[in-house]
Amino acid sequence: MSEVLVLGATGTTGSRVAAFLRARGVPVRTASRRPGAHVRFDWARRATYAPALNGVSAVYLLAPVGVPDPVPFVEPFLEEAVRQGVRRVVQLGSSAVPEGAAGLGAVHSLVRAAMPEWAVLRPSWFIQNFTGASLALRELDGEILSATGRSRVAFVDAGDIAAVAGHALTDARSHDTEHVLTGPEALSYDDVAALVTRRHGRPLRHRSVTVAELAAHFAARGLPADYATVLAALDDDLRGGSEGRVTDTVERVTGRSPRAFREVPL
Repeated sequence: MSEVLVLGATGTTGSRVAAFLRARGVPVRTASRRPGAHVRFDWARRATYAPALNGVSAVYLLAPVGVPDPVPFVEPFLEEAVRQGVRRVVQLGSSAVPEGAAGLGAVHSLVRAAMPEWAVLRPSWFIQNFTGASLALRELDGEILSATGRSRVAFVDAGDIAAVAGHALTDARSHDTEHVLTGPEALSYDDVAALVTRRHGRPLRHRSVTVAELAAHFAARGLPADYATVLAALDDDLRGGSEGRVTDTVERVTGRSPRAFREVPL
C-alpha cells in the first residue's frame, strides 16, 4: 500500500501508531509541528495540508488540541484528503464524547460522512496521563486533583490504542465503525494515586475538587481558559460512572488482551 499519514506523530498515540505500522512493514509518513517528523504539519496553517496528504492512502487523524471547536480546521483537511484520493481515515476521538456532540463528536460526524472508509477510536482516559507533563497538569503539592468523586475509569494504554489504530488503518476490510476502547479494569483516582505512589516511591494522594476549582487549576497551569473549562467538565461527566465500563474491543481487534494499569511503565 502507499504511505499512511500519521498526524501528531511525535505525540502519545501518534508515535506509537507510527511504530506499530513500521514494525509491520507499512510505509509511514509522519507529520507534526515539532522537529523529527517527515513533514511539517500545522492545523493553523492550511498551506501544510496538501503537501502532507500528497500520495497517501490513509490517515491517522488527531484533531487540533486545545481548541473548543476543531471543525473549522478538520473540515477543509478532509475536503483536501478526498480531493487527493485518500480512501481511509482513522480518527482519535474520546469515549466521553459521542458522535454529533461538540468538539470531537462533530469531527466524528465529519469523518463518517466524508470518507469512503473510516473508523473512529473512542478510548477511555489514557494510562499515560499519569506520566510527565500530563501528571504535572493535575498534580499540586503531592496531590492529584480531579472532579470525578469516587467514580471509576477503565484507563487504557496508549499502546493498545495504537494497535487498534494500526489494524483500522491497514486491515483489508475497512472497519467503518466506532471503537470504544478501555483497559481491563475500572479504577478510582484513589486507586490510581496508590498505584503511582508504589511505582514512583513518593507519596501521592487524590483530592476531589469541584469542576470550577479544577478549571481554575488547569488555567493556572497555562491552559487557555476556555479549554481548561472544557477539560474540567469532562471530569464531571465521569462522576456519573460513564467511564466505568470495560469493553472487549482491544482483544477483539488485535487478538490480545489490553494491558492493565499496573503493567504499563510510567
